Amino acid sequence: MLFARKERRITRILLVEDEPLVAFDTEHFLSSEGFEIVGTFDTVADACSVIDSGADIHLVLVDVNLSDGSGVSVAQAAAGRGIKVVFVTGNCPGDARALAVGCLAKPYAQRDLLTAIGALETVMDGKAPKRLPSSFSLFATVG
Repeated sequence: MLFARKERRITRILLVEDEPLVAFDTEHFLSSEGFEIVGTFDTVADACSVIDSGADIHLVLVDVNLSDGSGVSVAQAAAGRGIKVVFVTGNCPGDARALAVGCLAKPYAQRDLLTAIGALETVMDGKAPKRLPSSFSLFATVG
């Protein structure tokens, strides 16, 4: 089929966001786009517990400022297990490049989130993405 959808490499996503409306909207949007949401959590402790359990997670979308600490701790736990991380925040941390594959600046359009995930998959396929949303900094490189 000429216009068949490309098979996704990222299908299972963990959301870590302490703003309830943002978390709900993101979960609903990604689910409607065919992603499986492993869980949506608003604390470092809960997110790290799921990561440490060995759950099959392809990508963690994490805010930096959480009610019980920093999303950087979540990113460290995920990176330690080889799970890709994208910070979704208004203030990307200075050490983001060492922990994450990218940073999506809030506020962002839902299509920008989808394009950012697509760009990451393109890099995972060994290719350079054709375009990136202006709100997205991609740290992962083709290599």
